[in-house]
Amino acid sequence: MESFVYNGLPGRVVFGAGSLAQLPREIERLGATRAIVLSTPPQRADAEVLAKRLGDRAAGVFAEAVMHVPVETARAARDYAARVGADCAIAIGGGSTTGLGKAIALESGLPIVAVPTTYAGSEMTPIYGLTEAGVKKTGRDLRVLPKTVIYDPELTLSLPVPMSVTSGINAIAHAAEGLYAQDANPIVSLMAEEGIRALADGLPRIVADPADVDARARGLYGAWLCGAVLGNVGMALHHKLCHTLGGTLNLPHAETHTIVLPHALAYNRDAAPAAMRRIANALGTDDAARGAYDLAASSGAPLALKDIGMREGDIDTVLDLALQNPYWNPRPVERAPLRALLEAAYEGRRPD
Repeated sequence: MESFVYNGLPGRVVFGAGSLAQLPREIERLGATRAIVLSTPPQRADAEVLAKRLGDRAAGVFAEAVMHVPVETARAARDYAARVGADCAIAIGGGSTTGLGKAIALESGLPIVAVPTTYAGSEMTPIYGLTEAGVKKTGRDLRVLPKTVIYDPELTLSLPVPMSVTSGINAIAHAAEGLYAQDANPIVSLMAEEGIRALADGLPRIVADPADVDARARGLYGAWLCGAVLGNVGMALHHKLCHTLGGTLNLPHAETHTIVLPHALAYNRDAAPAAMRRIANALGTDDAARGAYDLAASSGAPLALKDIGMREGDIDTVLDLALQNPYWNPRPVERAPLRALLEAAYEGRRPD
């Protein structure tokens, strides 16, 4: 057996239907007395209900979170937190809101309590991203890791099925790349395979019955595990491409991950056969790349980058940027095969 290093990240998870009721106690555990509630504009009403539930512990609501965390939004949120004297931030929503909370924590050290309402999994990571002048830059810093994550499947019941599917496949991408990461280890690989399996089981059930609380819980359980994988090991080509596509073209985050994943897996298929077998096994199929594509297709998810806002002329722009400072990848990242990957993802072709 090969040697490895495993670093368990600090953090607390409160999981189960109705667990949002424990939020006041979790804030008290942090010693906080003035919490701001963060959300996207469409989730403002949820944020305001949450602030009302906190009563005197609520310092205000900042409902301006958007995809890819523009640096201007991050600065406005930090200024707001300082202005109201916040000593804690509660991020209710998906990756955009969690990302905004991380941006605040990065400079202020403000502790975050994450309340996910999607399956993105970013709440389990010390990874942050900021977009400035059309370029998304990411980094790792333990200051941005949420102190507590409250997973309440009842909060995901209103998540539209299309968003549920793409957010779940986004989480699967974290685990898939974790299985062939340069610093992969047996513990993280166990979480990765189990996380993929939980989402592959839960997502079709959510499509069939969006009110199935147990299926929603399976989705959150899978998201937790896949997010923990992302937080523990490095990512590879898939994430580099998605960060480039999102930051440069402002494509929707989860949909981009959903579309690119099968093609990134096909690119790396022969270079990481053991990982591909585990991914395929967790998906319940005989090929990881085709299994990821078929899960998206059978769930009604978008399959082509051209259908979510990318133009054919953008391929070379993305290609040039992706080749700059590439992430480690099990297969060398080369121009011609990478262009073929982007063309296939642009057209939405099923991997061979």
